[in-house]
Amino acid sequence: MTLPGSAGPLPHHDGSALHAPQQVDPGAELRLRLRVPAVWGWPARVWLRSIHDGEPRYDPALPLGEADGWAWWEAATVATNPVARYRFLLEVPDASGAATGGAAGSLRYWSLNAQGLFSRDVSDYADFRITTFRPAPEWLRRGTMYQIFPDRFARSALSSQNLPAQNLSAQNLSAPGPVPERPAPDWAVPCNWDTTEVDGSGPQTPYQYYGGDLRGITERLDHIQQLGADVIYLTPFFPARSNHRYDAATFSCVDPLLGGDEALVELIEAAHARGLRVMGDLTANHSGDAHEWFRRALADPASEESGYYYFNAEHTEYESWYGVRSLPKLNWSSQGLREKFVLDDDSPVARWLRPPFNLDGWRIDVGNMTGRLGGTDLNQDVARLIADRVRSINPAAALLAEATNDAAPDFSGEHWHGAMTYSNFTRPLWSWLAGDAGHVNFFGTPLPGPNRTAAEDFLATHLDLAAAFSWDVRQQNMNALNSHDTARAATVMIDGGQRLGALLMFTLPGVPVVFAGDEFGLKGDNGESSRTPMPWNDPGRILSDLRADYAALSTLRREQPALTGGGVRWLHARGDVLAFVRETERNSVLVVVARAAAEVKLAPGTLTAAQLAALAGRPAYATADVDVALLPSPGQPGGQIRSDDAGGTALICTRGPVAAAWVLPGTRVPVPRT
Repeated sequence: MTLPGSAGPLPHHDGSALHAPQQVDPGAELRLRLRVPAVWGWPARVWLRSIHDGEPRYDPALPLGEADGWAWWEAATVATNPVARYRFLLEVPDASGAATGGAAGSLRYWSLNAQGLFSRDVSDYADFRITTFRPAPEWLRRGTMYQIFPDRFARSALSSQNLPAQNLSAQNLSAPGPVPERPAPDWAVPCNWDTTEVDGSGPQTPYQYYGGDLRGITERLDHIQQLGADVIYLTPFFPARSNHRYDAATFSCVDPLLGGDEALVELIEAAHARGLRVMGDLTANHSGDAHEWFRRALADPASEESGYYYFNAEHTEYESWYGVRSLPKLNWSSQGLREKFVLDDDSPVARWLRPPFNLDGWRIDVGNMTGRLGGTDLNQDVARLIADRVRSINPAAALLAEATNDAAPDFSGEHWHGAMTYSNFTRPLWSWLAGDAGHVNFFGTPLPGPNRTAAEDFLATHLDLAAAFSWDVRQQNMNALNSHDTARAATVMIDGGQRLGALLMFTLPGVPVVFAGDEFGLKGDNGESSRTPMPWNDPGRILSDLRADYAALSTLRREQPALTGGGVRWLHARGDVLAFVRETERNSVLVVVARAAAEVKLAPGTLTAAQLAALAGRPAYATADVDVALLPSPGQPGGQIRSDDAGGTALICTRGPVAAAWVLPGTRVPVPRT
């Protein structure tokens, strides 16, 4: 595979509006564009290879014209299947013949798919994909998500014996002070908000109780909004016997410890009044062993609820999530379960999307495991069932699902709008920015932490594990530096690495996800220890104040069309530096991230003259100083760049770790020839 940073600008296609239609009906004609940089070579012929009912077909592409040093080609095909898969095949004169061992003037053939450019045949797995499914709500793709683990976010003034909520702002950091204790449930180990250390691994870990509640979130909406977040994602709010609440005891009410149903209504109404959305977290793979359904099932093998779970013949053992007996696995072969969980008006899927709650969507926990056990695989059937029900209630609701591994096979876009996955962004980013932490939980692997890898490896891994998503799904996947289930980025990464990763999170395709506490640089070496109570009352627990960074990045993303709808073209990936540009006809955004002092020389043809001129200005966002020198095209007098020239270059130099973004002019598309 040919990667940026080794060969200059390369032929390019992605699913953005520059290259492909954004909404497609079944059976409709698809007109797909490819662009080839003049400095790379002029293809003799270009074909579109598309798959129809499992069989490949080749359609010739025709030249559209040239613009700013790029030759554009267009080919047409038909959306025969709900997921249309395709790639481009280029026939290019090989002037030297050296690369293939042939004579000068021979032809060379290249395949371009979503993973990159290849001079050999490749699997269909990484072909580009465009779908005929209903698009996701636009607010999801354009949003910035803020994830809250309720027990650790904030205790409300009411729960703290009517003490006023303290206001932690950039100008006013409240002094440390005691927080009154409140009665704890029988399963809990009561903890003081500011003085009890989170136990990252031990018998008390799931039972430490700090007492955060939903009204505490409502009281902190100013903080969330100041960060620029506009989608709040709550981990479970159902009654349970743990602080994480993934072991629901019922789906019929909000945990009274969180304030009950009334507190959820108040939170959502207050959020909606500010233009914010609220998503919940629902486990369709298992319940808790204290759940009313499971207790009836366990007590009576003849009960309807017994069929909701997997019991052995003697009714003495049952299947559970990873063998954890407190999390019995749901059996989706049961029609009764389908009615109770999805189809009934008071089902957990339906009830919370309706008034008076009006939740804006769900994140489905362990979506990759749901409906799967041994030889039984009902996963896609369950996903379709849930999605149809959600959209029948609220067509503008969002539906995401967790799949921590290679998620693409389960995410066509038909049901789940996007994935909460770590494989294509978080994991390779941790490896590229890995620091010297002695041990961090690397996503459940037996490894002591990530290997430190080069930029080439980050990009190759990212492309490999993002390629099989359609462009729509890719834009709606959750991009996170960390979450409630992982170590914190501040622990894993080099000093200042969280700020570098944050720019990538906000500028690559996908929905940026800020886990509460990221803005204060909180640390943790695994998912449990990362669930640190927010430092509202103790500024001494703020390790790095990154609120201004997150606010600036969310504003940049919201104001630049290229960052929420533009294509992505990689320019450089080598050693310590990554560089790419997000592109629309209206504007572009160039992103450069270096983990150490480095130089990046953009090859001729990479950017247009107008874009190079804009690059000489101040970046829209930068974590440190960056030096940019414009260089003329070969054969031009020093310092002169013609307005119609596409051959100029730029040298970008950093003096240390830095992340920077420049707003540039858009990408011109030639007017089709008549």
